[in-house]
Amino acid sequence: MEGLFSLDETVALLVLGIGAAMILGNLVALVRGRRHEPERLYVGRAWFLMLTGVVITAWSIASLRR
Repeated sequence: MEGLFSLDETVALLVLGIGAAMILGNLVALVRGRRHEPERLYVGRAWFLMLTGVVITAWSIASLRR
């Protein structure tokens, strides 16, 4: 679908934003959590969600490049 608002491209860009937000948000949580509240930090969950964000971001970039 080629047009002003291509649905395929719009969805890929939205998924890219979600993946990038997952990476950045969990990175900030890891950095700030170790400094301010290390006892409340779930390191395993933060790393898992950051890795999930990397996969989502890579997938959406690959979808945009095709």
